[in-house]
Amino acid sequence: MKTVASHALGCKVNQYESEAIAELFEQRGYKIVDMEQQADVYIINTCTVTNFGDKKSRQLIRKVKRQNPNSIVVVAGCYAQTAPEEIMAIEGVNIVVGTKDRKSIVELVENYKEENKPQNYVSEIMKEREFEPLSIQKLENRTRAYLKIQDGCSQYCSYCIIPYARGVIRSRKPEDVIAEVKRLAENGFQEVILAGIHVASYGKDLKDVTLLDIVQKVHEIEGIKRIRFSSIEPNIVTKEFVETLCKLSKICDHFHLSLQSGCDRTLQAMNRKYTVEKYRQAVEMLRQYMPKVAITTDMIVGFPAESEKDFLESYEFAKEIRFSKIHVFPYSPKRGTPAAVMPKQIPNRVKSERSQKLIALSEQMTESFLEQFVHQEMEVLYEREIEKNVYEGHTTNYIKVHTQSAKNITNCIVKTRIIDKEKEIAKGIVTKM
Repeated sequence: MKTVASHALGCKVNQYESEAIAELFEQRGYKIVDMEQQADVYIINTCTVTNFGDKKSRQLIRKVKRQNPNSIVVVAGCYAQTAPEEIMAIEGVNIVVGTKDRKSIVELVENYKEENKPQNYVSEIMKEREFEPLSIQKLENRTRAYLKIQDGCSQYCSYCIIPYARGVIRSRKPEDVIAEVKRLAENGFQEVILAGIHVASYGKDLKDVTLLDIVQKVHEIEGIKRIRFSSIEPNIVTKEFVETLCKLSKICDHFHLSLQSGCDRTLQAMNRKYTVEKYRQAVEMLRQYMPKVAITTDMIVGFPAESEKDFLESYEFAKEIRFSKIHVFPYSPKRGTPAAVMPKQIPNRVKSERSQKLIALSEQMTESFLEQFVHQEMEVLYEREIEKNVYEGHTTNYIKVHTQSAKNITNCIVKTRIIDKEKEIAKGIVTKM
């Protein structure tokens, strides 16, 4: 039996696609093995958000070829899409595929001959208008399933290469989304996370369907108990949006609401499509309707020309919003983007100092967020046993909970009283099975 190893760098969408690709090989009789093992075929789904992501991809390509010099190495994904010639120049690469035509990877591999030169199958992604129907039939050892419903982005933030790697917005057909959710429910999954490159854009390329429409359709499927979004932007958070979600009992009160900066001047330079005031209104709206809601976000520090005053304005805004967690990223210039050639690039030392300040604030806010739930009873979906009789899971508002149980509670939603906290983890006791 031939073996294949599939690995994704970067985002959850990449990870979803890599699992779907692995399934295509499995359906053709291949055995799936770990990336650390010797395999006949290696599939590397690359990330190109930063230059460091490119470097990690190159390192992994060289590593797997050393593991098995006779293997076929397929490089796919965003880095492959934006720099195919660069990928082709790496010794050991056999096939290059971008961010489309992944469904044909098995055929490309099986038609590849040992004497062939490296093959470049990257096509013009900006002309693509159809959602590529990659899907996952099964997910093993998981209780929460990511579900890709959208691809592409038309935002063109000044620091981001992804629109050029993923192309324009393409939404998955509603009937395909529903079919996959039903399969997941039949396989025992209770929670789905609706994911995409720009989830808020779902339906803009389709007729008479919106993100709210697809959420309501998913909500109707029996067996699914929880629905989350991977990430949304503040512009989608309207009164109608929040009121509709509140009528759907399966919607989790946790939103990863993209911010990037709490300073309007920096947001404008980033070409973000909202203001600080719009973001504030979105958060207030969510908290008005969902009192226990968790708001997490991403923030970039050290964007070109970000002054100390700009940073402090951003810092104070984050403090005002009271996030449950901030993912902090020092700005990293990405070649091919407008921001990479902007004047007044910030020294790494300053970026590091600002990162540390914001990370410290995030840790304080996480502590404060958890504190308000100590002694409360909450429903926890337990996902795995982390040590003997100790289980880990999450509440609807994404608090990570550890609890002891003599009974196996994996993939069970259990009422749990929060009795203590330690850093970012709540300690609980089961009150009702």
